[in-house]
Amino acid sequence: MPGKGKTIEAFGLQTNYLEEGEGQPLLLLHGSGPGVSAYTNWRKIIPELAKHFRVIAPDLAGFGYTERKADFSYDIKHWGKHLLAFLDALGIDKTHVVGNSFGGSLALATAARFPERFDRICLMGTPCDKFIMTPGLRAGWDYTPSIENMRKTLAHFPYSADSLTEELIEERYQTSLIPGAQEGLRKLLVEPNPEGDTPLSGMPEHVAAKIEHPTLVLHGREDKVVPTEMGMKLGRSMPNADLHIFAKCGHWVMAERPQDFLKLVLNHFQAA
Repeated sequence: MPGKGKTIEAFGLQTNYLEEGEGQPLLLLHGSGPGVSAYTNWRKIIPELAKHFRVIAPDLAGFGYTERKADFSYDIKHWGKHLLAFLDALGIDKTHVVGNSFGGSLALATAARFPERFDRICLMGTPCDKFIMTPGLRAGWDYTPSIENMRKTLAHFPYSADSLTEELIEERYQTSLIPGAQEGLRKLLVEPNPEGDTPLSGMPEHVAAKIEHPTLVLHGREDKVVPTEMGMKLGRSMPNADLHIFAKCGHWVMAERPQDFLKLVLNHFQAA
């Protein structure tokens, strides 16, 4: 079954994860959205990164094939505890990390409280400070499973429709059918206001400013899910951050600009 990898218990959850390669660990944290998982986010990138690192990509609590429990509290502290327990279970004391969108927020929250667990950080399409819910995030909340609804929801994510393949739509649709998948997503997202704007908050700038890890911030200039200004805020506030804005690119830097992504990321992590 696509997306099914290895399983290990972490924070009381049977946690699904993908692993490939050898050497220094590199943790990949997926974003949110209907049908998201480590597999749907990273499968085309993992083989290239695995030529250089021990690549580990978990399905975070509430996503993919990781076990769901009714009493699990979906908030950033519990996601962080699950992530740290996952690293502990694998015997990983310190790792590089790439966080995509929500995964970037989790990486920042973990780095702020447990800086010793990360070496270098890469953030993609990651929220920072206050912003207004975008149509792309709203579409994720509104999604009900069908191929056509998945196609409409994912249309918000890339700059070009060429990145939205039928294969990807089918993969994410099938993952969205896992029992509890949409309920878990709605626990992550803020319920949209029926009228008017819905305010959201990412990592506050003043907290990001205290994270001193060498960081690469990547953002698509045409990102319709997490505004590009979020990446610019992170690039300005984090003391050791380099910022790269991709032209003609939406929310999926690693899928829309894979070769440029790999070049920048490998250069960043291999500088360690």
